[in-house]
Amino acid sequence: MNESTAFPMAPAPFTGASREVDPGACFDWLRQGWAMFLANPGLWIGSAVLLLIMLMAISIVPFFGQIAAHLLVPLFGAGMVQICRHLAEEKPAEIADLFAGFRHGAGELVMVGVFFATGIFGIAFLAFLLVSGGILGGVVTGRVGGFGIALGGVMLAGLLVMVLSIPVIMATWFAPALVFFHDMKPLDAMKASFAAGAKNWLAMTIFGVFLVVALFFAMLPLGLGLLLFLPVFSGAVYASYRDIFEGV
Repeated sequence: MNESTAFPMAPAPFTGASREVDPGACFDWLRQGWAMFLANPGLWIGSAVLLLIMLMAISIVPFFGQIAAHLLVPLFGAGMVQICRHLAEEKPAEIADLFAGFRHGAGELVMVGVFFATGIFGIAFLAFLLVSGGILGGVVTGRVGGFGIALGGVMLAGLLVMVLSIPVIMATWFAPALVFFHDMKPLDAMKASFAAGAKNWLAMTIFGVFLVVALFFAMLPLGLGLLLFLPVFSGAVYASYRDIFEGV
């Protein structure tokens, strides 16, 4: 034989295989997220403040700022889960870890952001067409009946955005961690993320509802609750990733 096998052999590439967990696992993810925050509150608050300042500064630019912010979400998401991993493994963690996604797999993470932004803005554009059509129809029809048509268009657009956003969110939920930790290609990572979400739809639904409610209350006191929400949310996402993917 002319070919020789290198030793030690390289591990098989990660396929994105996931497992089904109990629906109640979502509450354990949240507990782990809270424990992750308590492990180093100063680090988390500093990271959250820096992240919010950067995203707000980018978003100030009309239209293009919003697009750029969506493109950068996976890179900062990778940084947040990197902080989680360091804390979970009792390794030194620092605010600079927030930029880990810019140092490893940046191109692939940006592509995840491209797919995410395309989906979100595509859905928003479709909703705009529905709302504008409903308002125009209301103006043409008349005062009383037109109000009902316009309101119906707004409600339909809101429902459509809610429903169509679910697959996009499912596909990008675990994608940053899969790209960053396992060097998966963007589309493969998003397919694996979507498959994991579909397999654990009940746990993810309960988890998502809780996070939406928590986000609502976090935004009330001038958004200051985000300083707690973002760290706990990041820790819970990391815990769910470990449970569903690394538990295979």
